[in-house]
Amino acid sequence: LASGASHVTAVDSSLEALQILEKNIELNGFDQQKVEIMQDDVFKLLRKFRDQAKSFDVIILDPPKFAPTGKHVAKATRAYKDINLLAFKLLNHGGTLFTFSCSGGIQAKLFQQIVSGAALDAKVHASISHRMTQSACHPVGLNFPEGDYLKGLVCHKK
Repeated sequence: LASGASHVTAVDSSLEALQILEKNIELNGFDQQKVEIMQDDVFKLLRKFRDQAKSFDVIILDPPKFAPTGKHVAKATRAYKDINLLAFKLLNHGGTLFTFSCSGGIQAKLFQQIVSGAALDAKVHASISHRMTQSACHPVGLNFPEGDYLKGLVCHKK
């Protein structure tokens, strides 16, 4: 909204997170009429949006950690691929996907491979313009490399 969005659709399964969002909209003086807030399972809702032929200029995916440890990698890989594939299908041409993972069991290289696979399966041409990681306020201890768990990609659909 601060950058001029005419409409925002916010989805989260957490009622508490959505209540915090509502408070932040109010505190920042944004027009609440421009925000559609939905408490739902994002996987089901993205499929519903796809079936309704909805589309978006910008999509931000910031799911909870799907793989807290290495033993969850296979299941998490499927979940990350599914959510990103749906996002690519809903993204308008020229649109931007911000996609994130906070899963310690998913390394940055694997995350990029998952997102690339999702784009291929969605039959879209996309490119990565930026890679993100945690800021200096989340230092990674040399004795705890697993602390390097935050990762994100900015992808543009051509």
